[in-house]
Amino acid sequence: MSEFWLISAPGDKENVQALERMNTVTSKSNLSYNTKFAIPDFKVGTLDSLVGLSDELGKLDTFAESLIRRMAQSVVEVMEDSKGKAQEHLLANGGLKEKMKCLKIDLTSFVTHFEWDMAKYPAKQPLVSVVDTVAKQLAQIEMDLKSRTAAYNTLKTNLENLEKKSMGNLFTRTLSDIVSKEDFVLDSEYLITLLVIVPKPNYSQWQKTYESLSDMVVPRSTKLITEDKEGGLFTVTLFRKVIEDFKTKAKENKFTVREFYYDEKEIKREREEMARLLSDKKQQYGPLLRWLKVNFSEAFIAWIHVKALRVFVESVLRYGLPVNFQAVLLQPLKKSSTKRLREVLNSVFRHLDEVAATSILDASVEIPGLQLNNQDYFPYVYFHIDLSLLD
Repeated sequence: MSEFWLISAPGDKENVQALERMNTVTSKSNLSYNTKFAIPDFKVGTLDSLVGLSDELGKLDTFAESLIRRMAQSVVEVMEDSKGKAQEHLLANGGLKEKMKCLKIDLTSFVTHFEWDMAKYPAKQPLVSVVDTVAKQLAQIEMDLKSRTAAYNTLKTNLENLEKKSMGNLFTRTLSDIVSKEDFVLDSEYLITLLVIVPKPNYSQWQKTYESLSDMVVPRSTKLITEDKEGGLFTVTLFRKVIEDFKTKAKENKFTVREFYYDEKEIKREREEMARLLSDKKQQYGPLLRWLKVNFSEAFIAWIHVKALRVFVESVLRYGLPVNFQAVLLQPLKKSSTKRLREVLNSVFRHLDEVAATSILDASVEIPGLQLNNQDYFPYVYFHIDLSLLD
């Protein structure tokens, strides 16, 4: 499963033993895979500042998760035909050990081997400064994501619109890639070539009658240029002065004159526009995908650091000073076992909060200072991490 439960309990002897009991029970029952989650000792500051940070980190957590999900979806959209391989690009850079920082690792490995990045987010700074650094980084990534994807999507939309023109039926599609100069009488003061759409069942009728639909139709001037499943596109040459009469008679016989006049410059411009858009899209594809991969990793790493900050702040608010708690990361092994896992945790840590453990609280009750309602409130500090970003 790509789901994790990040919990913490006080670090005193009684609770260290409780954690050991939890590890034993979950291991024997095959409920979860558990690892310690190392969080540095931050400068705590005042209780008021921690309460404020609790609220701010909750919002930042939601924002960061939304951002990485949007970035993951952008990778899928950019990859188009190769979207099945998108997950291969959703990686985190390093994080296992200092000497392995250059490695690209899967998200699960990053979370289960999490180490606080002291270089990027110095733990000796005031906690408010650390949170501010993470928030600014994520905000910058989101701003860049919006501008880069907007430019690419505009290009993609323009290209799709042009491609749609070449894929419609004979009544609507562009004809610049079908007709050629040789199909038309051009630069004549008196003659003009029209394009007529004829239903397939009416081909023989067209061939027998087109010359007599109007005066001044050039004999044997029709030619089938292309056809789709419904009909064919025929040329016919006639004198300009009888255009309207010919159109009327054609309509009466279920033949449709397509409004099209051969303009070599316009056709050339349309073809060049298509080629330019294809070229621009190809040129932007690589750099955009690379940017998404690098910055997805940055945003993901920042998000897990936000989780660590939330555990620290909530643990201090819940368990008090001096700072002494143990954070553990649990990976439920089966979806069907999550209820049992929750029961084990509530049983082991029941002594921390009898009321929460027995779920007596009204669902609408707000827990002061924790910015959580009791649906997320347990005897221990708890946060959820879901790595199924493409679902």
